[in-house]
Amino acid sequence: MVKKPSRILPVIIFSQFAGTSLWFASNAILGDLQGQWGLGTASLSHMTSAVQFGFIVGTLLFAFFTVADRYSPRKVYFACSWLGALANLGLYLLADGLASLLIFRFMTGFFLAGIYPVGMKIAAGWYRQGLGLALGWLVGALVVGTAFPHLIKCLNRSLPWEIVIISVSIISAAGGCLIRLLVPDGPYLVKGTRFNPRALAVIFRSRDLRSASFGYFGHMWELYTVWAFIPLLLGHYVLASRQALNVSWWSFVAIAAGGLGCVAGGLVSKRFGSAAVAFFQLLSSGICCLLTPLMFHAPPGVFLSFLIFWGIVVVGDSPQFSALTAKTAPPELIGSALTIVTSIGFSITIISIQFTNYLVGWLSIQTVFFFLVSGPVVGLTFLWPLFKDLQKRHV
Repeated sequence: MVKKPSRILPVIIFSQFAGTSLWFASNAILGDLQGQWGLGTASLSHMTSAVQFGFIVGTLLFAFFTVADRYSPRKVYFACSWLGALANLGLYLLADGLASLLIFRFMTGFFLAGIYPVGMKIAAGWYRQGLGLALGWLVGALVVGTAFPHLIKCLNRSLPWEIVIISVSIISAAGGCLIRLLVPDGPYLVKGTRFNPRALAVIFRSRDLRSASFGYFGHMWELYTVWAFIPLLLGHYVLASRQALNVSWWSFVAIAAGGLGCVAGGLVSKRFGSAAVAFFQLLSSGICCLLTPLMFHAPPGVFLSFLIFWGIVVVGDSPQFSALTAKTAPPELIGSALTIVTSIGFSITIISIQFTNYLVGWLSIQTVFFFLVSGPVVGLTFLWPLFKDLQKRHV
């Protein structure tokens, strides 16, 4: 067994948190931007979709040109952390309206493709045993990183939005430096095969891989839309209930709670398997979609507890779906299958975000979330056969 320095996993976890804090940096300051630049309500969905689209394009190009195989993953991570930080900083230095905002958010999403997936590859280079739990920690770090800009904003409600952007950029760059300086290439680091589009046909032909993939697609229909619209949901609850709640703080808490779901899911999966964890977390999240209209009539303690629980289960199944995809894909196509499934999943988030934004213009916000249940329903339907089979084998 290869002896690992004790610092390796903590450094990777912190760096993953730091880099992915770029993801929703502009969401935390959207209210300020709307007031200063005269942005409409649709800017939330357009801005979030721009990041997702940039990530999709980046993921496909990085995979096609095997960037993390041609170069050391930690060097790729370092470069993308800095480039992503600069793209984020562009909101402060160069942006002046919706068009430039979308360009810089697309660029940020593009460089996130060299942070989130590459961080997983760095971890895989160090962990052969216990990789599932390590990935649970890493996705948990991503979740907390995603929520982090809301925390910065809530520390001082009058904090200028420029400070939030600058702080997130500095943190991202620092995370890249730590990876570069403190985490050498791992002993289990292997070269991946060249990107193979044939994996797309395998996804639809293999029953088990199709089951895992479409379960993930249903999960993604809900996940990023919930994250993007949580501040709006909280804001409307404050107006409806006339309660004095710090929207930025509770947005951070609700999203960051998902980190617990990822880590706990990783621990539980060692006993019951990834399929069981993914199935029951997706089921719980779907139930939360259905309960949202009722929660608007609940007292603050119940509403906030519900939101935290939803935050835990809405993303806790994510690492398990990745594990299921890797387990059910042909060995020679694992990398390509993961890339394609991830790209399709993030494409679905764009459709879901735009669809939800459309509904917001026609329906009350509490009713809108009810329609997100279609994602978990489809995901659970496809996941059920694999869940049954794997449970039999597990027992």
